[in-house]
Amino acid sequence: MENTLKILYNDKVCNDLQKQFSYKNIHEIPKLVKITINRGLGEAANNKQILEKNINEIAAITGQKPKITKSKKAIAGFKIRENIAIGLMVTLRKDKMYAFLNKLINLALPRIRDFRGISSKTFDGRGNYNLGLKEQIIFPEIKYDNVDKIRGLDITIVTTAKSDEESLALLKEFGMPFI
Repeated sequence: MENTLKILYNDKVCNDLQKQFSYKNIHEIPKLVKITINRGLGEAANNKQILEKNINEIAAITGQKPKITKSKKAIAGFKIRENIAIGLMVTLRKDKMYAFLNKLINLALPRIRDFRGISSKTFDGRGNYNLGLKEQIIFPEIKYDNVDKIRGLDITIVTTAKSDEESLALLKEFGMPFI
């Protein structure tokens, strides 16, 4: 079964972007490459149970087991030694990427308290969009009773767009609720 956002992209978004930016070749039309989800866990260096709980949370949210990121060097001020688990990351591509984006746009973002839209100023200059979420409980897979502490997520949406304007138009076509 093909994802609804993928069908929307192939049927409507490609044609609209080609008319808007007058691309001569269909391969110039921006598309999604990948979505990466990151979470830093500095306190996981001392407590392994925190790491396991967060692995299960991110796996439930994304549908894919996260990779554990480790510290590259020791930092005495933060009480971190070299090669200690300090974060989690997931890279989503193809169908899982479209499924996650669909869930983010239609289920998670509207559940944010006092939500009026997301900022359109966090593009990186090369057509990629960065979004920081303050709490994980906006996702429907997370049970509020099982959450020990509210933690955030960093989401990066990587596109083939050459400019931020093209990437903004692509994400608006998908239904991303910008202010």
